Amino acid sequence: MSEKSLVLFSGGVDSSTCLGLAIERFGKENVETLSIFYGQKHKKEMEAAAKVLEYYGIKGQSIDLTEMFVYSNCSLLSHSKEEIPKSSYEEQLKDREGRPVTTYVPFRNGLFLSAAASIGLSKGCSYLYYGAHRDDAAGNAYPDCSEVFYNAMNEAMIEGSGHQIHLEAPFIHKNKAQVVAEGLRLNVPYELTWSCYEGGGKPCGTCGTCIDRRKAFEANGIQDPAMK
Repeated sequence: MSEKSLVLFSGGVDSSTCLGLAIERFGKENVETLSIFYGQKHKKEMEAAAKVLEYYGIKGQSIDLTEMFVYSNCSLLSHSKEEIPKSSYEEQLKDREGRPVTTYVPFRNGLFLSAAASIGLSKGCSYLYYGAHRDDAAGNAYPDCSEVFYNAMNEAMIEGSGHQIHLEAPFIHKNKAQVVAEGLRLNVPYELTWSCYEGGGKPCGTCGTCIDRRKAFEANGIQDPAMK
């Protein structure tokens, strides 16, 4: 019987590249996806996820965990009064005194990966993919994207599943430019993806994730297709 994987999928650059890798390794008939809505200020990511899945001919699954974050004032959440910062993660961290940036959703990846592991196990998946990379960890911007976090979650997942499922973070040692390079090799449809923290007609170009995305494409000698 063929091995199966589940990809934690948001419709952005990193998770779409993970999806491309999983399809290359397992074949699309052996790839499941899980998209999670958590009360963001917009649904552009979920809309992008649907477009990418349609491109690959994968149905996908989604769940809503909004209620888990009702006590958080993270600036990404619809009920938050915080403004989304318009600067790089490096700039934002200068005034954070060692704390994560304001767009960090409290232990989001821990919660998402736990939910995905449970669903993946129920669907017979041996591997769970997520798109954490070195630039997202960014010192302490998003601690649930760090190598230490990944190793701890992988160990917990292996033990907690009776060694039935493993966590894969194929970009944990790579920067976003290297992620994009891999996606270009795989012909990932980046023109369908969405990364911006704002929900306008086009990406804002000034939030932390827009800045990182633009630089990653520039490093590969091309313009971000989302900005054309």
